[in-house]
Amino acid sequence: MHTESSTSAVLAIRGRVLPLADRVHIMGILNVTPDSFSDGGRYLNPDDAIAQALIMVEQGADVLDIGAESSRPGAVPIDEEEERRRLIPIVRAVCRRISIPVSIDTTKASIAEHALDAGAAIINDISALRFDPRMGAVVVKSGAGVILMHMQGTPQTMQHAAQYADVVAEVRCFLKARVEAAQELGIGPERILLDPGIGFGKNCRHNLALLNQLETVGTLGRPMVVGVSRKAFIGKVLDRPIDERLMGTAAAVAVAIMKGARMVRVHDVAPIRDVVRMIEAIRT
Repeated sequence: MHTESSTSAVLAIRGRVLPLADRVHIMGILNVTPDSFSDGGRYLNPDDAIAQALIMVEQGADVLDIGAESSRPGAVPIDEEEERRRLIPIVRAVCRRISIPVSIDTTKASIAEHALDAGAAIINDISALRFDPRMGAVVVKSGAGVILMHMQGTPQTMQHAAQYADVVAEVRCFLKARVEAAQELGIGPERILLDPGIGFGKNCRHNLALLNQLETVGTLGRPMVVGVSRKAFIGKVLDRPIDERLMGTAAAVAVAIMKGARMVRVHDVAPIRDVVRMIEAIRT
């Protein structure tokens, strides 16, 4: 069973510390988009988004991850003005109402700056600081945490021809290089989380292999955050539509945690909280 040392499983974000060695943290997903694959359009209204944020906090979320641009396969990019219009008022309102950290799912440095000014503490960058050359400097200056994720291609192209000689080794190699690049920019290792990018430029077989060998990816000295919630590979294995993938999600989350994940990114906070508690009881 994979274990993290107490020093390597601490996340430092803007003057506070998340002790990820103590327990697995739950990141609740809040998409304020019209086209996200699972909950697109549901929380476009700011009042609905704020209400959902409060519900997830009550259910046991440790972090909220808010995104205003869909990264589902084939998603069409939006411009900065539209992303800012959707995102920033909600981030500002949510940060005023909750005490847990807010993460922003964006690849744009200007959006990250506005969100950090509004109270966010973590930047969840699916490009691992590659798409916007200013993003690293924004993270350095703000003291924010950053999630570096593996993705082959872009959301528009990533599922067209996902190919690997060894998906586990290649994802590990990529993340190792991105950690080194982030540190060269001045981002301390204690501010970095790693995400293997389940579903991002990977087919069903790739995703299953990554989960099965996740402890190999987890040998880079930084905690892993894993997002499997409701994703297409679960639907393919179980032949279930998006709204019937909770049990498959729970199984994948359980494996991810047993293989070393220290944070799980999910839509369904309350039932996954039970999964996390049960696994922690068994392990301890």
